[in-house]
Amino acid sequence: MSNTVLITGGSGGIGLCLAREFAANGNDIILVSSSEDRLMRAKAELERDYDVSVSYIAADLASHCGADELYRKVSETGKTVDVLVNNAGFGDYAEFVESDWAKQERMVTLNVTTLMHLCHLFGAEMKKRGGGRILNIASCAAFVPGPYMSVYYASKAFVLSFSEALYEELKEYGVCVTALCLGPTTTGFTSAADMGKCTMFKKIKPDTPEAVAKTGYKAVMKGKAVKYHGMPTKLTNLGSRLAPRFLTRISSKNINSKPE
Repeated sequence: MSNTVLITGGSGGIGLCLAREFAANGNDIILVSSSEDRLMRAKAELERDYDVSVSYIAADLASHCGADELYRKVSETGKTVDVLVNNAGFGDYAEFVESDWAKQERMVTLNVTTLMHLCHLFGAEMKKRGGGRILNIASCAAFVPGPYMSVYYASKAFVLSFSEALYEELKEYGVCVTALCLGPTTTGFTSAADMGKCTMFKKIKPDTPEAVAKTGYKAVMKGKAVKYHGMPTKLTNLGSRLAPRFLTRISSKNINSKPE
């Protein structure tokens, strides 16, 4: 029997690439995104290229009731979510006190609260069944403080710590939780985060979402607790462990560069 995989942020970028990986291995897919047009195109592509069932749910997961609404809609389909992929998220490039508060609040809701809530809702079902997998998309931003992207970096630090804790809590019930830590990637993230003038992507060569998705798929299927994708991520992790905190702050500040 095929598994059903629920992927948030699944209409493009890393989410859609992950959908392709799971579909190529015979899994049915539920795509979630705020854009119904993009969801329809993604569904058509996946059903054209793979012999699997693909459905979608348009939802605003950055709203405070987003997780509850998504869970209700999935429950109404009668489908069992065997794999939960928390991929949806966004960042912002600005000095915190000069930033738009509503955007920062929505970022925390999406990157932290909704991810946590979906793990609570679907993770409880997985524990009762005695099996399931959760893949949470973290980042190399989780290892260091991030001047000019302070809330985004902090949100990813939460995702990594939270995912590792869940891994230990749920593994005895047959549920695997994986945190995928990646570096800069060529997706729509830069435009969504207003990072057009940020020097990070000039200093660090970005990876492709296809490569990131392959790493994520293999990691969650192998039951890894944490997987680091790409050399920049591995070096950032190592440096954050060896270097004094003031050096990691300064390095991160220089890589991000001050917004003009």
